[in-house]
Amino acid sequence: MRIKILGWSGGIGSGLRTTSFLLDEDILIDAGTGLGDLPLNQMTGIRHIFLTHSHMDHIAGLPLLADSMFGIHDEPIVVHALEKTIKALKVHVFNWIIWPDFSELPNKKKPCLRFEIMQPGEIINIRNRNIEMIPVNHTVPGVGYRVSNDKGAVAFSGDTTTNDTLWDSLNRHERLDLLFVESAFDDDDLEISRVSKHYCPSLLAQDLKKLKHKPEIWLTHFKPGDEDVIYDQCRQAIQGFSVNRLTGGEIFKL
Repeated sequence: MRIKILGWSGGIGSGLRTTSFLLDEDILIDAGTGLGDLPLNQMTGIRHIFLTHSHMDHIAGLPLLADSMFGIHDEPIVVHALEKTIKALKVHVFNWIIWPDFSELPNKKKPCLRFEIMQPGEIINIRNRNIEMIPVNHTVPGVGYRVSNDKGAVAFSGDTTTNDTLWDSLNRHERLDLLFVESAFDDDDLEISRVSKHYCPSLLAQDLKKLKHKPEIWLTHFKPGDEDVIYDQCRQAIQGFSVNRLTGGEIFKL
């Protein structure tokens, strides 16, 4: 299993892209602005997209991807998400006002996109990779994902803050090699973190004590401009783990 980091930032700016992770050549975890850096011939390989939640920084690339891929494949790109996430996309994005509804184009029988509701705890197998949806704690209904094959396991926290569901779900499995987890704010913004339901270094460090595994930790979703501060605070607060930061373009192989 190969994971390429297309987008990792909590915002945009020169060199910054929002959340999108490419698994092998055919699966995306989230579809933020980082998706737009893929060459067109690589975009054609994407067949499944697993969304963590409905916020713009995680779905901004999806409408444009649908437009770019229109008419290229006979089979639709399948978008897996919570029912409430899909409803938000249909009401607020693919509504024929903000963007055409590509789940009905070119026609309802053979659309460009197909939305499939996924339930927390459900596991979908795609080409010997198991993708498990895990509920997390955010301001809108949100999830993380654990992806595994016979070589290893990786988890993506999605956007979240203090919770038990993510850690309990990961602890039920025997293995976890990599954990991509957010820390959106620094500790000076602790109250903002709590209100917006994001981690900051101190909250993340507390929750990592719940995890029985010792994966490599890769931090993501930093507020633009505060990357160095957040990373330094995480390294000081988090004990017993290898703590690293994403900067974009990294490739991981399991």
